[in-house]
Amino acid sequence: MPVPMHDIPDDALAALPTPCYLVDEAALQRNMDVLDSVQQRSGCRIILALKGYSLYHTFPIIGAYLYGTAASSLNEARLGRDEFGGEVHICSPAYADHNFDKILGLADHIVFNSFSQWKRLRPRVRASARDIKCGIRINPEHSEVKQEIYDPCRKRSRLGVTAAEFEPDELGGISGLHFHSLCELGADALERTLAAVECRFGIYLEHMEWVNFGGGHHITREDYDTDALCGLISGFREHYNVDVYLEPGEAIALNAGVLVSSVVDIVRNEGETAILDTSASAHMPDVIEMPYRPDIAGAGDPDELPHRYTLGGNTCLAGDIVGDYSFDRPLAVGDRIVFLDMAHYTMVKNTTFNGVALPALAVRDARTRECRVVRRFTYDDYKSRLG
Repeated sequence: MPVPMHDIPDDALAALPTPCYLVDEAALQRNMDVLDSVQQRSGCRIILALKGYSLYHTFPIIGAYLYGTAASSLNEARLGRDEFGGEVHICSPAYADHNFDKILGLADHIVFNSFSQWKRLRPRVRASARDIKCGIRINPEHSEVKQEIYDPCRKRSRLGVTAAEFEPDELGGISGLHFHSLCELGADALERTLAAVECRFGIYLEHMEWVNFGGGHHITREDYDTDALCGLISGFREHYNVDVYLEPGEAIALNAGVLVSSVVDIVRNEGETAILDTSASAHMPDVIEMPYRPDIAGAGDPDELPHRYTLGGNTCLAGDIVGDYSFDRPLAVGDRIVFLDMAHYTMVKNTTFNGVALPALAVRDARTRECRVVRRFTYDDYKSRLG
């Protein structure tokens, strides 16, 4: 019998191939309602950070509310232009000369990570027939993120121009500033970050047309203080007379999807390990990178319920372990294990290490509540990545 998952019937779960990501359109809609409320109340513009969520089958829902997309590469910029529409913003640590002209043909906003890149590529921007707004990424030099791997303001960070390296004489053609220094944080972290930005870069803000507050805002989290966020944005807009952009990725798809997997074997070695047909390393890499222990429908903490298991992935990596859980009955081969909150930073970070198949992609219709598979991956998908 499948492990139950909230309101999704067991027979619907059983009909899905595994592993499979399942995104709930109704949950996406709830997130959009929150984000649109922030836009309406504060006057900001919110765009989708494709690095966090890129399942374009659901873009019609998101595109009805958000202004466009934030890309980190040429491919993401093209996806935003082709499948989402609206404004296309791009911010990258560096732009390669050989594809910059293609970026000029796609992006409405281009943010440069250094003045050296801006000065080198500025003539090509000015030669473009398109009206492109250019910005500089700044480093507030104020850390709020606890995990160093995700902290853009870490020591010797390569991301953003510090106050000491800022070149005010090179601002001709620059209409905005961009900072991104948060990760899964609240409005209180933004408030402290804005204070650091104003302290170090305030003299330049009054000459700008727009400022991008980046991502990492956990706006759709249940306990997020949207009143405080709207107050911060409104006050900043009025004080500096600028447009304000936010580009969340995780907040778009927070609690909007799951990863459905199956138990394929159970091994015993000083305890029981259920080996799944999915992988922490290949399919949910933040479990290892962050690290964190994802919630599972129907499961408890390691010793909460009678039957304890370690859940392991199906790659040869010894550390491909999801974590320890307990269940109210013994697990058996064929049981479905449903990992919660798996829509963001999963599909976009997948690998085919060991030739392990990528999970299928499915969407649950907001009206009918039926699940439909929109993509299955095959051997050709694996092979084509290698030549």
